[in-house]
Amino acid sequence: MSERDREMREMREIRGKHAPEASVLRQGHAARAESAAARAAAISHYVERVAGEQPDGNATDENAVWKAAHAARVAAQALAVLAESSPDPAADSRCARNSAASAAQASQMGQLVDGDTEPSRAACRAALKASLAASTAAGASCLGTDEGLNSQADEAEKLAVAAAERAGWIRPGADIPAVSTGVRSPEVMSMLHL
Repeated sequence: MSERDREMREMREIRGKHAPEASVLRQGHAARAESAAARAAAISHYVERVAGEQPDGNATDENAVWKAAHAARVAAQALAVLAESSPDPAADSRCARNSAASAAQASQMGQLVDGDTEPSRAACRAALKASLAASTAAGASCLGTDEGLNSQADEAEKLAVAAAERAGWIRPGADIPAVSTGVRSPEVMSMLHL
């Protein structure tokens, strides 16, 4: 075990004595990860639909469709990893962070195919704020256990969903298309810090 791993374990043990139960924290992280993954899937579906409606498909639209689909797949992978593991606030918050970051990438593709309209810019900004808030909540200073940062991340995710709805990327009540997680290689899991 490396010195860094030893320090991280000690930090977790110290925080664990004062932090809420891991299973309680997991509920919040999982809800946020699920929301971000659903947002990414809905945006991917939207990008594919809008690009398909263009009379002359271009390379930019094809690239946007691929990137949005990839973002939705990575968000689904993070959610799957969270569902398959034991409660661990640090790992759970990283999964929520990865889902939010992927949803932000999908949002950028939504903005691209929308021609940079004001609603799409606002939705993209909200997605980036949600990603930043999730990243802060998962940061090394708190490892997913800070209730205040988790609440801020939860609120930012709600705002990102509302902004995506206003942009037309998400239709309230519509079924979210299923997204395959694809092959989860060790390299991808390492890049996601899982």
